[in-house]
Amino acid sequence: MATQKQVRVRRSLHDLQKDYENGDTKQLEDLMRAWKGIKELPADDQHSFFMIGGFHGEPFRGAGWGNGSYWGGYCNHGNVLFPTWHRAYLVRLEEALQSIKGCEDVMVPFWDETNEESLTKGIPWSLTNEKFNLDGVEIDNPLRSFTFPKNIVDNVNQDPVNYSKPKGYETVRYPLSGLVGPNDIKKTERHNARFPDYNKNVAILNNNVINWLNSYIIVKLKKIPTNVHQKFIDSLEAPNFTVFSNTTSSAEWNDNLEEGKSPVVPLESPHNSIHLAVGGCDIPTYDRSPIRGANGDMGENDTAGLDPIFFFHHCNVDRVFWLWQKKHGNTDKLEIIAEYPGTNTVDSQGPTPGVAPNSWLTMESPLSPFKFNDNGVDRAYTSLDCINIESQLGYTYGKGSLDEYAAPSFAAKKQEDNADSKVLKISKINRSSINGSFMINAFAMIDGKKELIGTEAVLSRWSVQSCSNCQTHIEVKAFFELPQLERKLLKGIQSQESPEVIVEVNGHDDLLMSNESTTMLKTTTTATPSFRVEIL
Repeated sequence: MATQKQVRVRRSLHDLQKDYENGDTKQLEDLMRAWKGIKELPADDQHSFFMIGGFHGEPFRGAGWGNGSYWGGYCNHGNVLFPTWHRAYLVRLEEALQSIKGCEDVMVPFWDETNEESLTKGIPWSLTNEKFNLDGVEIDNPLRSFTFPKNIVDNVNQDPVNYSKPKGYETVRYPLSGLVGPNDIKKTERHNARFPDYNKNVAILNNNVINWLNSYIIVKLKKIPTNVHQKFIDSLEAPNFTVFSNTTSSAEWNDNLEEGKSPVVPLESPHNSIHLAVGGCDIPTYDRSPIRGANGDMGENDTAGLDPIFFFHHCNVDRVFWLWQKKHGNTDKLEIIAEYPGTNTVDSQGPTPGVAPNSWLTMESPLSPFKFNDNGVDRAYTSLDCINIESQLGYTYGKGSLDEYAAPSFAAKKQEDNADSKVLKISKINRSSINGSFMINAFAMIDGKKELIGTEAVLSRWSVQSCSNCQTHIEVKAFFELPQLERKLLKGIQSQESPEVIVEVNGHDDLLMSNESTTMLKTTTTATPSFRVEIL
């Protein structure tokens, strides 16, 4: 076990901004100084941002460099190591930031995605402002983007330049597109030419994030949240670590729900939503035209870790993980349900570099490539080393939103409110021909209007077609709690001829499939959709 360290505080980024605006500039300036420093290090330096950001996805390595049976990045998604791997990842970034001279006390702040400022204004200005004044000199804001010092190439693709990006490429966010392969570059240039004003683009991005965080519907004069804010709250009610940790395990749990119970929302679900909100998908609304073709780096697992905003988002995700631990009395012990879906290396994305296919994931599985000095010996972190952030890792979190929901009394009231609810299950969605991340959207007719009742964001790699492991794990499921509508919905599988609940699968460009139609609208194949809609 790691040696106990002095406990330091990861504060809200909004609080650092407020201090800065009130004249106490040191913490935010040191944060900028540290980030500027690691971005300027040589690409092969162990503390360079290119090295650390690249641990997540591209540049691919190990067997995944050119073998579709493996995931070429080190990140864990869709399995039980998702929360602890990213916890160790943040510690590794913090070590790099603290290696910069004068920045030894820098901690990674969290973007409090569910506080009032985010709900009303979107992303903190320190992550989006184009410039920052550091030591009396105006510099490019190091938190806004990252320019690649080397090429990255996806060798798994049959067309190896399909999702590759050259030296000098600068990461982008919604509403821009970062697809720069030879098949996409002309389309991307035309798309981005529509958005020449950076400040206007930030406003568009913030509005999209606000929409994701605040969506709701009105049913029988009652406001029902359908948003990411509520998903974070609901994730705190997950009954055990295995189903809290990832979408694969929670789907299995929800497949076997007791009648009248609400579906479990795993932490990975709202996490995915923020990735897509920043990276390039708009939540379906009917009061404005969606921006087709947006494809920012945060929206794809391949390059998400190379946008600095990734780490401020994941710091908040880790904070919610810690809130769940405190709420459920799991600050010193986490248990994994043995051999449950989501606990094998082949689940979802496939094995990471150095990990054997078809092996079970446990609390002792290495969180590669992260290591620490254990009594003079360097060894790999495991989840056992990352349970208690205070006694093992030496940090804790400052005050933030959702703190009040980490109380046992909240769950009982919510379950009582939902005693008569039904659950919508969407299954057998085949992702094999969908490029990149996408959304599953469910609608119902309310007061004569088609209303969005839920969105499930699916964070994916760009090329599933060339990923042989993905081809054997192609089904995606989503579960939504149904509001009590005026028209009583009957349990059972819904007819595609006259569906009571409308389901649409949307990608970056357009509607991909719907149970309102029997034809696939936009895919690389001519396959017919055959997903199932069921009311439980």
